[in-house]
Amino acid sequence: MQTLIDISERLLKATADGFVRYLYDNISWEERLVGIVGAKGTGKTTMLLQHIKRSFADKAKALYASLDHIWFSKNSLWSLAEQFNAYGGTHLFLDEVHKYPAWAREVKNIYDSFPDLSVVFTGSSMLEIFQQSVDLSRRTVRYELKGLSFREFLEYEYGLKLEKYSLEDILKHHREIANSIIFDFKILPAFKKYLQTGYYPFYKKSKGNYYYAIQQAINKTLEADLPAIEQVEYATILKLKKMLAIIAEMVPYQPNTVELGASMETARQLVVKYLHLLDRAGILMCVQGAAEKLNALSKPEKIYLENPNIIYSLAKENANQGNLRETFFANQLREKHSVKIAKKGDFVVDNQYTFEVGGRNKTGEQIKNTSHAFVAADDIESGLQNKIPLWLFGFLY
Repeated sequence: MQTLIDISERLLKATADGFVRYLYDNISWEERLVGIVGAKGTGKTTMLLQHIKRSFADKAKALYASLDHIWFSKNSLWSLAEQFNAYGGTHLFLDEVHKYPAWAREVKNIYDSFPDLSVVFTGSSMLEIFQQSVDLSRRTVRYELKGLSFREFLEYEYGLKLEKYSLEDILKHHREIANSIIFDFKILPAFKKYLQTGYYPFYKKSKGNYYYAIQQAINKTLEADLPAIEQVEYATILKLKKMLAIIAEMVPYQPNTVELGASMETARQLVVKYLHLLDRAGILMCVQGAAEKLNALSKPEKIYLENPNIIYSLAKENANQGNLRETFFANQLREKHSVKIAKKGDFVVDNQYTFEVGGRNKTGEQIKNTSHAFVAADDIESGLQNKIPLWLFGFLY
């Protein structure tokens, strides 16, 4: 256990405590069992270390451990919890739980056997905590961490601490909100920078290798995380990579599952399954039609790459304004809201609001005579009536 303690202390010293993610203050850290999932690179590890640093004057009470460390090849998670508890430890912070075989059973046993020991664990966004062979649903408080919102990026990059707003506030008061933000700051150049390089917190460390780092994160998700969670063979991983390459060249893509399956030499029902796997992995966004319900067997109406930074990384030739705008809008809204493809306009949000996404000259002609309809317009600092700056939808979280 001393090996893990040494690593934990070393990582704590190296962890900056200034900027924290939006999710940090939403987490009920006092719960006995907390699960945090999210795509690779969104900052789950940093958030755990920041919480230890902020909340434990006596660092011996808390221990961070990544379950993909070689220590666990000869030692069990149970034995770690037993030793840690015996020496007075009260809080275990377990990273990358999906890399540890039978993690759910041992976490459940730890929860049931050590009532004075709390556990916070993180895992891939593909991790279905409540579909494990053992019942964690009654025990675990689950959260999901997304990439940086535009609001967070402004704080992380420029030091601007700005409020988040509900969708209803933005729809009703967007002009006042936008004017308060742009009063002494040029928002449009910052928004362009965010679309290119602002979604994953590791952009600051990656410097000129940021897009390569995104590609590496995607590869690790498919080659390491996916096999640890789903029963997939290497041949399936190759097919997923081929699917991703095909879709990246065509987004936004209205899928023809028969043609896509033929190009991959894969049955249609498996194509649909793979699409939803890539969505869960935080690589694609599968968006349903307004009249459809999302489920594991339904074909998406339209497919996007998960965020604008992935577009620049995997398919820079597809980084056209229309694609970037729609991808940004759907990405930011999906954290808290239902987003579907509209029959008129581009998106329907929460089955209530219709949005047309476009440039500064977008008139909203396509959504006239539609109730609760709005234009999300790029390249404007401030809006008027039902025309709202696109960048402002990055202030929802």
